[in-house]
Amino acid sequence: MLDITRIKAISLDLDDTLWPVLPTIERAEKVLHDWLVEHAPMAAALFSTPQALREIRDYMKANKPELKHDLSAVRRESIRLALYRAGENPLLAEQAFDVFFAERQRVTLFDDVRPALEFLAARFPLVSISNGNADVERVGLAPFFRAAISAREFGVGKPDPRIFHAAAGAVDVAVAQVLHVGDDATLDMLGALNAGMQAVWVNRTEQLWPHELEPHLTVERLDELCAVFS
Repeated sequence: MLDITRIKAISLDLDDTLWPVLPTIERAEKVLHDWLVEHAPMAAALFSTPQALREIRDYMKANKPELKHDLSAVRRESIRLALYRAGENPLLAEQAFDVFFAERQRVTLFDDVRPALEFLAARFPLVSISNGNADVERVGLAPFFRAAISAREFGVGKPDPRIFHAAAGAVDVAVAQVLHVGDDATLDMLGALNAGMQAVWVNRTEQLWPHELEPHLTVERLDELCAVFS
């Protein structure tokens, strides 16, 4: 059971907790492809399918493991490699990535998110914890967050306890005083629980809980969490 008397801050995951990430990435990849058609047509032709894009990103992850926590670097270097394989200018990778990244920040929030963030931010310092490369400033949610912790900048991703400890430190509270809210049963929930936090699972798609250790609360929407503090 959730002990609200312990909570002094709330950390939140971003992708698939505050917005659906797959449509965002698919749209950004379409914008990138259209840009490549105009500026690097051979690369666009060679890597025109999701399978081809996945193959080259998997290649990058396998051959540059130091980038595993930096999805932006993986994407940028994947584009660079695609351009090289296609016999086109690898220097176009920076501009191509910028096109992708700008579109990746155009997210469509779940309808419960903005009212919930307004409610929660008025009561607790909020900090985001993300393994992805969404930017709370660029998606327009920075006013709600006291801090943002990303695996790319921190060098360690969820479920490693250290990134959760860093989030607690960013808002000057003990890790046991933080409530973590996220959608991923392993990365978010087990990570937070093993770090010593309380955890709320946002299960928007009626998934079955896969682990023995359970979250303190499960909700389908963030307004259900807000009701706990009302």
